[in-house]
Amino acid sequence: MSIRGQSARIRLYGVDTPEGQQTCEDAAGKRYLCGSQAADALAALIGRNGRVSCQEEDRDRYGRIVAVCQANGREINAELIRQGWALEYKQYSDGRYSGDEAEARKAKRGLWAGKFVEPWDWRRGERLASEASTGSDRKCAIKGNISSSGKIYHVPGSKNYAKTNIEESNGERWFCTEDEARAAGWRAPGG
Repeated sequence: MSIRGQSARIRLYGVDTPEGQQTCEDAAGKRYLCGSQAADALAALIGRNGRVSCQEEDRDRYGRIVAVCQANGREINAELIRQGWALEYKQYSDGRYSGDEAEARKAKRGLWAGKFVEPWDWRRGERLASEASTGSDRKCAIKGNISSSGKIYHVPGSKNYAKTNIEESNGERWFCTEDEARAAGWRAPGG
């Protein structure tokens, strides 16, 4: 999750949240946009004045600042995890939020109240069983095809979209956004 400042985009250190179009299931098994819920939780922590102070911890591979941020007297990184709207991004963390995550899980807060796919797995294409629907009720329309040319994605209306069939048993899959497809290793046709 990141915060956009006046002059920089800042990623929160040690934190990973659901993607904007990612769905999760609540305690009753009903699907909802958990990425949007996480963004709403961040906005609530920042509040109306929008003042955030950050301490840089690192730079990511894109040159963005990775920081621990404070707003309204609270550390945003830890609070998002405590509320259950973020997970500790163990691959890029020193373990400082493991207690906060355990507390949220035990109390069944946020994501932990129902079922979800960890954001890093969702970006690689893993989905809840309720998302793996087929036919006309499919929510994601971008086709991730594997051919002799490699992993290619096709958007609705593109040249080969209609004639492209997806065989999920062969590793092909559906995507909701082009960013999601690229993050999973697929490319646009002719790219």
